[in-house]
Amino acid sequence: MLNSHNGIAATRKYFKSGNLQLSYLDFGGDSEQVIVMLHGSMANARTFSELAAKFNDWRVICLDQRGHGWSEHSPEEEYLRDHYVTDILNLIQTELAGQPVTILGHSLGGLNAYQFAARYPELVKAVIVEDIGAEITDDASFVNELPFRSASLKELRDSLKSVGLRAIDYFSESVFEDEQGWGFRTDLKGMQITISEVNGDWWGDWLSSKCPILLIHGRKSIFLDLAQAERMEARRPNTKLVVFEECGHGIHSDDLNGFYQVVNEFLKKG
Repeated sequence: MLNSHNGIAATRKYFKSGNLQLSYLDFGGDSEQVIVMLHGSMANARTFSELAAKFNDWRVICLDQRGHGWSEHSPEEEYLRDHYVTDILNLIQTELAGQPVTILGHSLGGLNAYQFAARYPELVKAVIVEDIGAEITDDASFVNELPFRSASLKELRDSLKSVGLRAIDYFSESVFEDEQGWGFRTDLKGMQITISEVNGDWWGDWLSSKCPILLIHGRKSIFLDLAQAERMEARRPNTKLVVFEECGHGIHSDDLNGFYQVVNEFLKKG
């Protein structure tokens, strides 16, 4: 059973976005306030299970973004910025009757969140962005070196180490076993497209929305540096930056309680 929220087990649900069937975890609750949580590259909705369980006053929806988790892989390799943003729109329109939501996004999910807010401001009350910048230069070459299947879970974890990745547990959250061995749920081929499309200068999107944004930065992150995070706060009105000195890229897992407290305080003020 998945982590519960208000004593209710999270329910896995599905919806259509274009030609793909996408999946999400609905943590339930009677609240009309909704938080949509968007995971990072090669993760899935379950990365937020412990965090979701803490939001007793909210209905929490955690999306498996296209090519991740239980959502389908795109046969046409449609992993452009517009595809990810449109998936959020379809989730809100078809599953939440078009009601405005708060969006929390980590890494890839953070970019998707603030780009969605820029394009559909009427559907966004507030945004929490976890450790992603307005200028992104990520290297996806490691994906080419990951195996399609491994003979054991240990061998698969070792493959992550061999390509120089440090957050082994983060990437191991999204593995599965079938008759061919152990592999990643993530569409690895699509991941290369996703990351190449993530790279760029997104200051226009960052600056064009008006809703409150909380930017959370892990001081030890290799994906966002403090100087850029401070520029993002300084240049955009209605933006608050919080820095976790001892955390890396995944603050919500490095310091779950601290992360929740900062987000909850931000939401209460909103």
